[in-house]
Amino acid sequence: MAKTKPPVQKNQTIELTFEDLTHEGDGVGKVDGYPLFVPYGLPGEQAQVKVIKVKKNFGFGKLIEVYKASDERVEPPCDVYYQCGGCQLQHMSYSMQLEMKHNQVKNAMKKVAHLDHVPVHDTIGMDDPWRYRNKVQIPVGQKEDGQLMTGFYQKRSHNIIDMDTCLIQDEMNDRMVESVRRIASGLGIDAYDEENHRGVLRHIMVRTGQTTKDIMIVLVTRTKKLPQKDKLIDEIRDAFPNVKSIVHNVNSERTNVILGKETKVLWGDEYIYDTIGDVKFMISPKSFYQVNPTQTKTLYDQALEYADLRGGETVIDAYCGIGTISLFLAQKAKMVYGVEIVPEAVTDAKKNARLNDMDNAEFYVGQAEELMPWWHNQGLRPDVIVVDPPRKGCDEELLKAMIDMELERIVYVSCNPSTLARDLRVLEDGGYETKVVQPVDMFPQTNHVECVTWLEKKEK
Repeated sequence: MAKTKPPVQKNQTIELTFEDLTHEGDGVGKVDGYPLFVPYGLPGEQAQVKVIKVKKNFGFGKLIEVYKASDERVEPPCDVYYQCGGCQLQHMSYSMQLEMKHNQVKNAMKKVAHLDHVPVHDTIGMDDPWRYRNKVQIPVGQKEDGQLMTGFYQKRSHNIIDMDTCLIQDEMNDRMVESVRRIASGLGIDAYDEENHRGVLRHIMVRTGQTTKDIMIVLVTRTKKLPQKDKLIDEIRDAFPNVKSIVHNVNSERTNVILGKETKVLWGDEYIYDTIGDVKFMISPKSFYQVNPTQTKTLYDQALEYADLRGGETVIDAYCGIGTISLFLAQKAKMVYGVEIVPEAVTDAKKNARLNDMDNAEFYVGQAEELMPWWHNQGLRPDVIVVDPPRKGCDEELLKAMIDMELERIVYVSCNPSTLARDLRVLEDGGYETKVVQPVDMFPQTNHVECVTWLEKKEK
């Protein structure tokens, strides 16, 4: 049988009508049934496209000109949007972003979980979908004149886009990064050179408490020694008297990981504080703490509603981190057991429980899939489990442990619709019924979406 050649060739310029979006937000158009994926294209648009990559069953294109624009197309307010890799959806109206995320979840439920009948609610968005991030970690580079620059990486590269502002960052974070960069530049501190593994300053990280306005600055260097350390601290404190903590992190490895193993407080406190709802949290440089506290409260309120706690329940929180969801649940539950593999996070979770005078939350280091069967053998009979796993979803063994424990209810918080759908299929086959999925937009202007899902044990 003769091989069919794709109907387009590399570097060819064609006219294309976009019909759909990928889950990453790229436009999809077809030439004789052959799909082309094109960043920044929107459904219904007619455009001139240059073909840049041709594979057997699909290809990639670059948007040259839009002849007929969608009503949902908007002018991105960010000057470097088309160069920077941080956001993917600024060219799309916010209502369309929410709809796209809703469809992404619906498609995963249909194609991966085969649960077309389960209601997927409309995505809960933000009143103001800008300036929401409470943490920035930004790479530092050097210009030809020796001055330092900061900016996010260009798409699919490690070239830094020089910029002074990022419209999804808290404004204070923006000002802090700009100020620290200016001070370090004035003191002659060199940027890290990734190619030759030389130089000093790799990243500037700033964390802010949304409700407390606490600020922590973390300087990440390749070297153990931070040049001009005392002057740097003095000048930062002069510029921003409300800084609570200045921290030095050493990362001497050739790696894409931002923080190294060694962390030392140069000045001020080891922690800053923030609150979500009525719960207060201590945040250290390495704490995993949600970057959008406004929507985190929305997400956790939803999880609490689906957990349907009346005051007498025992709850397990797998992947508990520093105890954010656990302590939310502890407000309504009789007892919460949090499990987390990172020992420092468990230490922080225990401190956070004490900070909130909550004695009905206990935290353990370990893997939930190992601890749960052991607890079960000890006679622990939890009513509800809440899971909030990383992007790769739940461990197979954990899903099995959940099924074996015959819990009344599972609340699954997910940051990846496709692994959520995969895991729901396993839980459905193991005797649970998926009741409803609620998408929440935690990261406006980007293609990420979080979901809260409620499952109940099926009647035997």
